[in-house]
Amino acid sequence: MSGQRLGTIIGLELTQRTRSVAWYVLLGVFALLLMIVTGLSFLAWGSVPEPGGAISSTIVYITLLLIVLVSPTLSGNAINGDRDAATLAPVQVTLATTAEILLGKVLAAWITGLAFVAVALPFLVVATLAGGGSPSTITVSLLVLVFEVGIIAAIGVALSGILSRPLFSVATTYLVVMALVVGTVIAFALVGFTVRSEVTTHYRSLDYGDYTGDSYPCAPGETPSDMNPCDDDVELSCGEWTTSTYEVPRFDHVWWLLAANPFVILADATPTEFGPEGYPRDLFGQIKYGVRAAQQAPELETRYDDCAPYQQGDQPSPREVVDQSTPSWFVGMTLQLLLAAGLLWWAWARTRTPAGRLPSGTRIA
Repeated sequence: MSGQRLGTIIGLELTQRTRSVAWYVLLGVFALLLMIVTGLSFLAWGSVPEPGGAISSTIVYITLLLIVLVSPTLSGNAINGDRDAATLAPVQVTLATTAEILLGKVLAAWITGLAFVAVALPFLVVATLAGGGSPSTITVSLLVLVFEVGIIAAIGVALSGILSRPLFSVATTYLVVMALVVGTVIAFALVGFTVRSEVTTHYRSLDYGDYTGDSYPCAPGETPSDMNPCDDDVELSCGEWTTSTYEVPRFDHVWWLLAANPFVILADATPTEFGPEGYPRDLFGQIKYGVRAAQQAPELETRYDDCAPYQQGDQPSPREVVDQSTPSWFVGMTLQLLLAAGLLWWAWARTRTPAGRLPSGTRIA
């Protein structure tokens, strides 16, 4: 692996990508969208204390969403597009190896995607300074964002080497990325509702009999007051215990399906800012809490007794749920790395020279 040859390939790719005016127009439109999102975020979150975390997390998520929508177009025809333009073969006959060509194109596509992250940086700085966001949270979220940009770039370049038609490889890149973003959520919901368990509920109610008073009888252990004007002159009897059953989905068995989702990885890996009552202050924490709460198994046997004094159960706060659950961001990153590495190996096998066999209609030079 030669650094000089790798740098030359990256330079050629970046020159080819950035010499078009459309590229700068795209960055300008992206900056305009982030400006609108930042303004709306200040208006939406301005009433909450220290809104910087909520604003910055919104900007990071919008940046990731736009990168997901744009990056497949920038990387999905990196190899087969050069083959159709008859510019790949002249590079292959040089001293550059197939691995250097692939890696150079991946790094160039990665750098191109990072331009969008660079455009988002000023808006994140504004959110941090004006809204009181945490620099550590923003730093970690940016590192995860950089990683996701690289994964999408690697998938696009790999598929452009595997598939012979640029349009088909771009479409397939979109499908693979959407499978990670949307497909994981659909699989989580469908499989979670398919895997069900039976819940048994025991219930005993109060027997009001023929009570016709103007108020209502006091329940056992309940005393009348100004706020609760119940009638304590009536002695209520307890009804019979009844038992009913119903089924609940077991999302705690399938929560791992969300591990490879880029938006879940971003939320799960980023440190969460909690308020005084233990509730998250930003989108990262809210999504993390939703995923971690899915790990909690439901109660399969419940009991409700109207004849017993009501006691408020201790419900764990979102902070306690997050602290007591299992992080999955490193598993998701590992799965994405394995996916990208496997596709790149396949692309290397399809692109290496001399080629033993090429698809019908493939242009060489």
